[in-house]
Amino acid sequence: MKVLFLGGAGMIGSAASAEAVRRGLDVTVVTRGDPKRALPDGIRHIAADVRDVEGLRTALGGERYDAVVNWIGFTPEHLAGHAALFADAGQYVFISTCSVFARPVPQLPITESSPRSQPVFGYARDKVACELLLEQEARETGFRLTIVRPFHTYDRTVVPVLPGWTAVERMRAGLPVIVHGDGTSLWTLMHADDFARAFVPLLGSAHAVGESVNVVSGDILTWDQIHLFLAAAAGVREPLLVHRSSETIGRRWPGWAEVLEHDFRHTMLFDTAKLRRLVPDFAPRISLSAGLDEVIRFHDATASARRVDADLAAAFDDLVGE
Repeated sequence: MKVLFLGGAGMIGSAASAEAVRRGLDVTVVTRGDPKRALPDGIRHIAADVRDVEGLRTALGGERYDAVVNWIGFTPEHLAGHAALFADAGQYVFISTCSVFARPVPQLPITESSPRSQPVFGYARDKVACELLLEQEARETGFRLTIVRPFHTYDRTVVPVLPGWTAVERMRAGLPVIVHGDGTSLWTLMHADDFARAFVPLLGSAHAVGESVNVVSGDILTWDQIHLFLAAAAGVREPLLVHRSSETIGRRWPGWAEVLEHDFRHTMLFDTAKLRRLVPDFAPRISLSAGLDEVIRFHDATASARRVDADLAAAFDDLVGE
């Protein structure tokens, strides 16, 4: 099966390309410049601007693909001309996000048919607009569309809490780390390798055409639990977690205000029935504790990854005193 990745050299894209090659797919990756991450052996790379449709058409040379995956469509303008260019593709997969779902969620667990609405949070608002545009194309032209929605994914290079490595350094120094709310809202994390194992079988699947699929692990974790697992991986037995409201944190650290208000503060639980129906042999293999052990080992071994934000640390100190 011939698969074209538009973008796909980032965290989850590179995991998916490695899994696709492992399963014997013929993968071509298009990026404007050199890929951010080294591509696995056996993958063809084409240098082209995915958002320049005519240039992309020339670069592809008329080849037909069984599945085309757009990893880097963030606004409707990024999708201009794609329905026509890939009209003959067996499947066009748009990578969206579970952040498109309305907050607060009117009913849990979230399914693929839960209401989509994000009037303020720009990233998710634009993804909703992309989904609606492509769905209209599919209705009007028969465009063979699949929408895939990851949620919060990570790999060894990513500390999956908002403060990043700053949180780990503070835990190890015995300093408090701020957690939004009272730490009990529910969340789910998924390792990029698990995402790839769930995602790749959707490529070329006739049952997935015309569908949207939430590709999530189904784990249920509180934010306190996530921080405690991170502390344990970092060798800290009793971290100091201090709780402050999302509004209070946003006032002191405005860069987090939007994502806390319209995303992270809300409980997010997912029904994975559709994913399990489409990919019946999938089950997550990487527990959060194992994944975070990998994160800590990578960062401890990679000095350039251990970035501490002194201004954020100062904001945490201020918030502790409030």
